[in-house]
Amino acid sequence: MLDAVVVGAGPNGLTAAVELARRGFSVAVFEARDTVGGGARTEELTLPGFRHDPCSAAHPLGVNSPAFKALPLGRYGLEWLHHELPMAHPFPDGTAAVLSRSVAETAASFGPRDAGTYRRLVDPFTGRWDTLARDFMSLPLSALPRDPVTLARFGLVGLPPSTWLTRRFHDERAKTLFAGLVAHVMAPLDGFATGAVGLVFALAAHAGGWPVARGGSQSISDALTAYLKDLGGTVHTDYEVKRLDDLPPARAYVFDTSPAALSRIAGFGRYYERYRYGPGVFKIDYALDGPVPWTAKEARRAGTVQVGASRAEIGTALREASREGRAPDAPFLITVQPSVVDPSRAPDGKQVFWAYGHVPNGWTGDLTDAIERQLERFAPGFRDRVLARATAGPPEMAARNANYVGGDIACGAASGLQLMLRPRLSLFPYSTPHPAVFICSSATPPGPGVHGMSGHNAAKAVWRRLRQA
Repeated sequence: MLDAVVVGAGPNGLTAAVELARRGFSVAVFEARDTVGGGARTEELTLPGFRHDPCSAAHPLGVNSPAFKALPLGRYGLEWLHHELPMAHPFPDGTAAVLSRSVAETAASFGPRDAGTYRRLVDPFTGRWDTLARDFMSLPLSALPRDPVTLARFGLVGLPPSTWLTRRFHDERAKTLFAGLVAHVMAPLDGFATGAVGLVFALAAHAGGWPVARGGSQSISDALTAYLKDLGGTVHTDYEVKRLDDLPPARAYVFDTSPAALSRIAGFGRYYERYRYGPGVFKIDYALDGPVPWTAKEARRAGTVQVGASRAEIGTALREASREGRAPDAPFLITVQPSVVDPSRAPDGKQVFWAYGHVPNGWTGDLTDAIERQLERFAPGFRDRVLARATAGPPEMAARNANYVGGDIACGAASGLQLMLRPRLSLFPYSTPHPAVFICSSATPPGPGVHGMSGHNAAKAVWRRLRQA
């Protein structure tokens, strides 16, 4: 009998498996798709030689993850590549605010009235990322925080809505960039704890950047898999699990799946019926004949580029997709251009590029024209660079990854109390009604992102049970 079986070979499932195998437990992973990866895959979606990331591409929480930092993933081929700028946010007048590794450079891009305000905002946390991230991303706490003063200070700043935090700034440049940071989790700007979302992304950039993985996000999943196999674990792909009886006997079962899938497989009925799924995304992967012709020079050297003309425009787009049930005419876009720093991703002189905008959950329309109109506002001539495009709305996103219910790449709405307390209001979020069944997906704390911390935290709960048995 195995000690643990993990269902789902996304970053969280693989991290949970690795953490258990490192502690001497026998582990097997079962994945429905023909390759490991979940939200961290790389595929040729458009033309031969153009290697795209179907979901995640830039990894501020990955390079800064306490779980990943504790693993020897570099020995298994994972290499982080850093653009000159982690992120840029261009404006219609051809200028841009930036999120730099340097606090001073970031502050200066906001203008003289807000430079000091930004430095005062991040100064209490600068140089404390490792401890803060471990305390924050390990919630709910299984032990006393290592730095309770910094964690409490972070909570005072971050728990109110982001609209409260941005009141500190005078000009729209800083307010708009922060609104874009919050929008990465598809949460309305006036939601609970959205200030923490923006602050986490900013602090992550200063601590370790927003890099891409050399060769694509698949490198993260492949490194975790190779390490797991060296530890004695096994991985089975093309193995769809429809019920618990489909799995071999084990002392514990760990699910890197949505709560809905777990309920269906384990027969939990309506246990997670109150769990809410958020907006979906419409994503386009591009093969380009050259770099994106951004008007703002800062955007040309950034890894991630946020596209939204103003805080108001971003707020409207989020509200329309999440609360009003319609696709925005002027969608807020998150874009990533890996080839700027990793030429291996495309043929010589060419580039891969992706962009996505938020749409209602399960939306079946086509956002291509709206996305490209937005890109043309900030990069005139963009369409002339397009060699091929691969589009994916909510149905296609869900088909690629069953955890993306209705196209929700966060595996559950990251708004209200569910941003922090997921998938249920519980002190034991990784446990389920069955004492031998656990959940470790992005539906559990600390939530969405390729960081492995949900898997890491769930593995703690599993190995404590296994040692008690």
